[in-house]
Amino acid sequence: MREPTLADLHTIAEQYGLRLSKEDLEGHREWVGVLLQGFAAIDAQPENLPEVRYPRRSSASVRSDDNPLGAWWVKTQIDNAASGKLAGRTVVIKDNVFIAGVPLMNGAQLLEDYVPPVDATIVTRILDAGGEIVGKSVCEAYCVSGGSHTSQSGPVHNPHRVGYSAGGSSSGSGALVGAGEVDMAIGCDQGGSIRIPASWCGVYGMKPTTGLVPYTGILGLDPTLDHAGPMTASVSDNALFLEVLAGPDGLDPRQVSPRVDVYTDALGRGVDGLRIGVLSEGFGREESELEVDGQVRSAVDRLAALGADVSEVSVPMHTLGGAIAFGTVQSMVNTLLLTDGLGTGREDVMVSSFVEAQSAWRQRANELPVTLQQMLLLSEFLRKENGGYRVYAKAVNLIRQLRAAYDDALTKVDLLVMPTTPMKAQPLPAPGASVSTDLNAAFMNLGNTCPFDVSHHPAMSVPCGMVDELPVGMMLIGRLWEESTIYRAAHALEQSGDWTTW
Repeated sequence: MREPTLADLHTIAEQYGLRLSKEDLEGHREWVGVLLQGFAAIDAQPENLPEVRYPRRSSASVRSDDNPLGAWWVKTQIDNAASGKLAGRTVVIKDNVFIAGVPLMNGAQLLEDYVPPVDATIVTRILDAGGEIVGKSVCEAYCVSGGSHTSQSGPVHNPHRVGYSAGGSSSGSGALVGAGEVDMAIGCDQGGSIRIPASWCGVYGMKPTTGLVPYTGILGLDPTLDHAGPMTASVSDNALFLEVLAGPDGLDPRQVSPRVDVYTDALGRGVDGLRIGVLSEGFGREESELEVDGQVRSAVDRLAALGADVSEVSVPMHTLGGAIAFGTVQSMVNTLLLTDGLGTGREDVMVSSFVEAQSAWRQRANELPVTLQQMLLLSEFLRKENGGYRVYAKAVNLIRQLRAAYDDALTKVDLLVMPTTPMKAQPLPAPGASVSTDLNAAFMNLGNTCPFDVSHHPAMSVPCGMVDELPVGMMLIGRLWEESTIYRAAHALEQSGDWTTW
């Protein structure tokens, strides 16, 4: 490690408004040198990373003619356990999840040559359960988009209509499950990134309660927002997959006494007597399509006919939920950029080789996707011109109020329901579209989903019909740790008929 010169320290001091004499700087320089010796000793130690337990046989890029939706990043062959809950199931992993020895891009050209040295906890759990990991799916650049147009490998197309968005940021996962190319997929959700592609691709996507599924070895936006969960073609597979993924790993500080259930036990129990609250503020939004609202209400009527007790409920603060969630933007920028993808202040599994790779953004900032450019500009403008971190502080305090508002509604009903996305899949932006068009396509569909990332409630997108031959998703929201109640209702709706004909 290079020791600083007096000029180095003088430049840093001026940056922060410190007026230090030469004598002051010499004293600081002496002690910086002492501390750097300790840091050099740390740097010389091997990293304490989890063991990689299953051999990798191969990983290879995918030819364009084998990738018509643009949804595959790489295909893999990895050894797995000979038996288990996922035996015979093919699984694709979102490309913000570490698989040792397999290239990771996270949708960003800046990272396309990076190869992680470690497996995420959930990767090991899938392999332990006999799941066959067949590849990695394309995700949006840095996972900052609800569309499917920002990955620098190219857009991901909707499996129901080429040229239309698959949703994001777990765009490839939604498209590959929706197209029937894999049985199961891992998605990650900080603003709706499991549920939005599930809604637009016609699959089942569960964002679990915060901390239920370990996030160890997964690139995140902020520890209070980070969720990983299952995306599948059926409710039964979703519940089974969550049984494999859920539970503490002893490594992820996001996990505080998670309550795990046998989720498949909820299947087949029906909805007789289940109280379902139709959240009025989730319908009739400025961006809502009337046909989508109507399709979701028709699906609720089906649940009522099956015996559910349906009522209208109101949570006025839901309309502010999107703004509250975006109020954490400065923390997200801190994680993604200012600390080089790391985040600080928690005892996560830290992979220093990734931090080194991500730090290259400082020399290649113009390669950042338009969504992350916008977040950086907004965050720094807030910091410099609008009270530093005042808005962030108020947003964090309001999150507790928002959570309490949903909790209060959930004392009166067992589940809340609303459209997952207020609109069906939209056309992909044309190449070379304006910044405004790209940002609109990235963020227009988050209004109903992102509040539940900050509130931490489990939420699942369930296909409930078609509008103009494109899927519509209904979102079911439950009390903390009560994913089983969601599965109970989702399975009853699924078993009531073929949703593509509704």
